[in-house]
Amino acid sequence: MRQRSLTLCGRGPHFVVTGQMVRIDYTGTEPSSPCNKCLSPNVTSCICTINFTLEQSFEGNVFMYYGLSNFYQNHRRYVKSRDDSQLNGDHGALLNPSKECEPYRRSEDKPIAPCGAIANSMFNDTLELYLIGNESESTPIPLKKKGIAWWTDKNVKFRNPSGDIPLEERFKDTAKPVNWVKPVYLLDSDQDNNGFINEDFIVWMRTAALPTFRKLYRLIERKSDLHPTLPAGRYYLNITYNYPVHSFDGRKRMILSTISWMGGKNPFLGIAYIAIGSISFLLGVVLLVINHKYRNSSNTADITI
Repeated sequence: MRQRSLTLCGRGPHFVVTGQMVRIDYTGTEPSSPCNKCLSPNVTSCICTINFTLEQSFEGNVFMYYGLSNFYQNHRRYVKSRDDSQLNGDHGALLNPSKECEPYRRSEDKPIAPCGAIANSMFNDTLELYLIGNESESTPIPLKKKGIAWWTDKNVKFRNPSGDIPLEERFKDTAKPVNWVKPVYLLDSDQDNNGFINEDFIVWMRTAALPTFRKLYRLIERKSDLHPTLPAGRYYLNITYNYPVHSFDGRKRMILSTISWMGGKNPFLGIAYIAIGSISFLLGVVLLVINHKYRNSSNTADITI
């Protein structure tokens, strides 16, 4: 796909543009950041806004990600801190979670659903995108929240407890995770996206291999072939700042990206393949030289004997 040149305008070092990808850092540690006010421990509910400008349009479907840095989801105890039977809707595991979930197994003498450190640390910032019109009137960009999880996760690995009663009743006698504001059965008003099958929750539960990662947050679908998905113009990102990261020197960012038939723009695999290929080639040359040198020495020794 042909690369486009994009320009992003804003204050401070929050904006990075590479090809068909835009990254906006909204951690707020810089004094000039609009989200700096949200770092105060006295602020319980904080909303900050970051303005930016796209000089070139985004064509095709656009993927919105949230990214975290210095967050080790690959820690052994963290990865094991879950109960897959509970997440699959098993009633016995719902009321008696696995001991692997400790210390997030029980709360107020009730079993936690979903239990474990992974669920307890679920990302809960809210990101909203708006297009600013010519008369400074803002238009919300529709963000699709379903279709972001793997099909196998949504339909096989994660299931709500079975029953014909309301979802709240199926989670009766359970407690919400310690850091959650709402119980799992109130994650969404859409019952096809609620409870253990909530796609934001499912995406978070698929742990990342590296400390710097991104996870799919929303889809922005193209509505018409005659109009770009995100036209050039002024935008602003409205952030409900809930997820603290500055205590462990983490960073947060919002990413907008498109994909081609070859996939999304992510340089990691390309760099990894080139590095591993180069190392393998050099090792091959070294082994060839060693083999050639000592094979000749061995043949000469045999003749002498």
